[in-house]
Amino acid sequence: YTPNSSARQLKMGSHTAPAGASRSIACLFARIHEAEADTFFTALARSIEKEAFKHGYIVKYTFTAFDVNDPNIFRLISDNHVDGVAVLGRCDKQLLKFLKQYFRYVAYTGLNNLDAKYDQIVCNGYEAAKTAMEHLLKLKHTRIAYVGETSNEDRYRGYRTALAEAGLPFCRELVANEPLSSEGGYQGTDLILKKGIAVSAFFCPNDATAIGSMRAIKEHGLAIPDDISLISIDDIDTAQYLTPMLTTIHIPVEEMGQMTAKTLIDRIEGGHTLPMKISLPYYIAGRESCGECPASGKRADPGNGA
Repeated sequence: YTPNSSARQLKMGSHTAPAGASRSIACLFARIHEAEADTFFTALARSIEKEAFKHGYIVKYTFTAFDVNDPNIFRLISDNHVDGVAVLGRCDKQLLKFLKQYFRYVAYTGLNNLDAKYDQIVCNGYEAAKTAMEHLLKLKHTRIAYVGETSNEDRYRGYRTALAEAGLPFCRELVANEPLSSEGGYQGTDLILKKGIAVSAFFCPNDATAIGSMRAIKEHGLAIPDDISLISIDDIDTAQYLTPMLTTIHIPVEEMGQMTAKTLIDRIEGGHTLPMKISLPYYIAGRESCGECPASGKRADPGNGA
C-alpha cells in the first residue's frame, strides 16, 4: 500500500501544497510513445520548461500516456510531489480520468479542442486544416488526398469540411488512416498512389507525416510540386531544409509552451479558478511544395512505380 498524498489533500479539503511538494510541474506527452520521438512536442515541452524556470518552477519529470502501465512510473505518478501537470496533445477519456484522479492542477495544450473542464491553450487545428485545404483549392486542386489519423481528429474534420464547402465529393479512396509519423506518412501515401486513382495533392496533419509522404511521392517517380502538391501543419525547423521546401501552416509552438506554463502556474498559485481557454493564431508558411494543379491528374502505376 502506497499512501497518495495528493488524494489525501483533496479528501481533507486543503488548498495548501502537500508535505514534501516543491515548486515543480510535470509534462505528460499524451499521443507519443517516447518523449523525444516527436520534434513538435519536444519543442513544446522545452518551451514550457524554459518559461516555468523563469517563474521559479522546474519540470520535475516527463512521461507519456503509455508509461502509466509501467509499475515503477505509475508509483512515481500516483504519489507525485509536483504542483501540476502540463498535458501535451489530445487525450482520450481514460487518460482524462487518470489525470483527474492523480493531479490537482492540469493545463492542456495542442491542436485539438479538449472536452474537459481544464485550462486549455490551443491553436485551432480544425481551422488550420481548412486554411491548408483552401490554399490547395485556390490552386485548382480537386483531388486532394489525406494521410493521417482520422478518429477524433480535428484536422481530419477540417479536411472534410473544406471539401464540402467547396462542393467537392468526399472520396474514401483518397484517405489513409495512419499514425502521425514519418513512417505513417510514407505508408499511407504509398498505399494511395498504388491504387492508381487520380490525385493531384496531399494534405498531411503534421510535418513529420508530410516528410514520409514526400519520400513516397518521389519513389513513385512523381515531382513535387509539378506532379503532386504537398501541404501540412506545424512548421518544424526541418520543413525549410527539405527539397523542395515544405509549405506548411505555422503553429506558434514557442508561445503555446510559454502560455501553458504561465497558465498552469497561475492556477497553482490561485490566480484564477475558472477554466480558461486561450486560442493562438497561425499562418501559412508558403514555400515550394505547392503549385497549381496540372491540366490532368497524374496516376501512379503500381507496375512500374511511375
